Amino acid sequence: MSDYQEYLTERDKIDYYIDLGYKIASVAENLSGAFLTFNRQTEQDDLIEMQIKTADARKYFSSKLMAQYRK
Repeated sequence: MSDYQEYLTERDKIDYYIDLGYKIASVAENLSGAFLTFNRQTEQDDLIEMQIKTADARKYFSSKLMAQYRK
């Protein structure tokens, strides 16, 4: 898969989780990429973890994270 296609896949997953009501709860970065933890406040906390490998997707989730804290 090309880097661009991988970016589109990662971007779409991020948008999908945010559209479902999840918020980015934590970010951990290492040499393998960034690891996002999404959290949704329900009766029992739902947690989803996702690995981000592309640089463009890292920029994308950073902008989503900043927008999340502006609200």
